[in-house]
Amino acid sequence: MKLPDSPDLDLINYELPDHKIAKRPLAKRSDAKLLAYRQGNISDNSFEEIEDFLDRKTTLCFNNTKVIPARLYFHKETGAQIEIFLLNPITPSTIMSSVMEETKRVSWQCMIGNFKRWKEDQTLISKLSCNGDTIHLKATIIDRDEKHIAFEWDNSDYSFAEIVELAGEVPLPPYLNRAPEAEDKPRYQTVYSEEEGAVAAPTAGLHFTADILKNLKDKGITESFLTLHVSAGTFQPIKVSDAREHPMHSEQVEITKETVDQIIAAEQVVAVGTTSMRSLESLYWFGVRLINGNDAFAIDKLEIYQEASSLPSRKLAFETIAEWMDRQNLVRIHGTTEIFIMPGYKFKVCDGLITNFHQPGSTLLLLIAAFIGEDWQKVYDHALKNNYRFLSYGDSSILLP
Repeated sequence: MKLPDSPDLDLINYELPDHKIAKRPLAKRSDAKLLAYRQGNISDNSFEEIEDFLDRKTTLCFNNTKVIPARLYFHKETGAQIEIFLLNPITPSTIMSSVMEETKRVSWQCMIGNFKRWKEDQTLISKLSCNGDTIHLKATIIDRDEKHIAFEWDNSDYSFAEIVELAGEVPLPPYLNRAPEAEDKPRYQTVYSEEEGAVAAPTAGLHFTADILKNLKDKGITESFLTLHVSAGTFQPIKVSDAREHPMHSEQVEITKETVDQIIAAEQVVAVGTTSMRSLESLYWFGVRLINGNDAFAIDKLEIYQEASSLPSRKLAFETIAEWMDRQNLVRIHGTTEIFIMPGYKFKVCDGLITNFHQPGSTLLLLIAAFIGEDWQKVYDHALKNNYRFLSYGDSSILLP
């Protein structure tokens, strides 16, 4: 597979009126509409009917990342407000799960609002209260150019996960243009979220309820879980004329041996969300790396377009991962991916995708165009004409090419 030509970005643009963007969640998660695209045909449904489009031989793969309140506010003595948005952990580990368990000090790469008002040697302090405890959270600048910030707190009974829960604000997508409200805290989170570390929700999963998950399980559909901690880069628009030069943010992926084994046994794999799809396709290429004698789980942006006379099957790639994990006595592996899926990519793992409706000109829309071809326009035209709600809190689709 050779690197494809840069896609014509005009072809993945469409007009999205502001009133089509869902600014708030529906009262009930499963009340969302479901557009079903199957081999070129489109039908309108309720999300509660999702099981009708999934064969009992399907393995449904969910991203169980949990959104953290990544937006922190500190105030200087002058009253000036400094906004710190957590991006990626730096110390004492770059592995998200480890950092969230820390109880004394961590450092992160951040985005910072009003940064010019924060002097180099100035410590910012926020006073937190919990169950009668008063906790002082301090923020100091480690590297101004890289925006590396250290956080310390004076009560080791609290993990960093608990600290951000006390201090942070739900990181709603910028296109909602509103402050978080009380309902956002539970609703900008999937019901199966577990592994803390995302700064944006894997929104395709927001429509699932405990009842729907039970119905799927009763039908015999296999549930598998992986973790991709969604970064703020998911909202970054393509600003270059050659899409291949768009900078993709590296995101952390975690997967268990159980899930690897489930993919090996799967007859049909349907990803819940573009994050699950990107993770699964990244794992395939990790399997290719292992076959070629490279055990570094760090998938580069355009690595997936390497030319090869013959590539392994999905089963062989994942069997290779399973055997490597057995030799290393690993039940879970961590890696990173910058994978950039655009038209011209041949999918190696995923047979179907459940996803919301994405922003014009985005990398996510490129992924959709890669998966179902030019029919993406037919799908989006239908959704716009039939009053589907768009973006994070919007309606859903299931794509079965």
